[in-house]
Amino acid sequence: MPGAINQPAVVLVEGKEDERFFGAFAKRFNLDKIQVIAVGGRTRFAERLRTIKSSPGFATVRYLIVVRDADKDAKAAFQSVQTALINAGLPAPDRPLVSTGNTHPVVTVVIMPGGERPGKLEDLCLDSVNQDPAFCCVDQYFECLKTRIPVEEFPQDFSKARVQAFLASRREPDLRLGEAAEKGYWPLDSEPFSEIKELLCKIGEQLGTSQGK
Repeated sequence: MPGAINQPAVVLVEGKEDERFFGAFAKRFNLDKIQVIAVGGRTRFAERLRTIKSSPGFATVRYLIVVRDADKDAKAAFQSVQTALINAGLPAPDRPLVSTGNTHPVVTVVIMPGGERPGKLEDLCLDSVNQDPAFCCVDQYFECLKTRIPVEEFPQDFSKARVQAFLASRREPDLRLGEAAEKGYWPLDSEPFSEIKELLCKIGEQLGTSQGK
């Protein structure tokens, strides 16, 4: 985590690819008062939330957004973040996407891909391209794999595997998820990202940040 916080809104995410993705998201909508910070994995939120309060510049933070993957259980993922916030002495919301109101900082938790659905950021990105002409080929590829390789050799992380299969259809086929966001391969203004866009753009408005269309 960086030694200093230099923006009034901080988005805490799991890893570097998430950091690059949300950095690209903020750039796409001209949200220049949002700082994205990777904590180093979902198991490190508790540790990082305890230490972030002593980071230089944290006293000036007005908005704190914690973004975590649901993985297998969206409710458990939210409760984990909620507990980490409470133990760190920070405001904790009652449910995802609902802020803590008149607190300092105002805290919001985002569990991806949204609702009670299991999954992760990769699933949200895949949702955003499900009308792309190449998308049907992705599922056909994995259906073919099922008939060709033993089940024990099948990708353990199916969402990540599908992302890489889709990105292999792009002009630059060797990008990772966050790099693909920077290149514009995920349509960030599409409906699957609408909740995240609404949240961050509303914060941007409160901070006087201009948004792109």
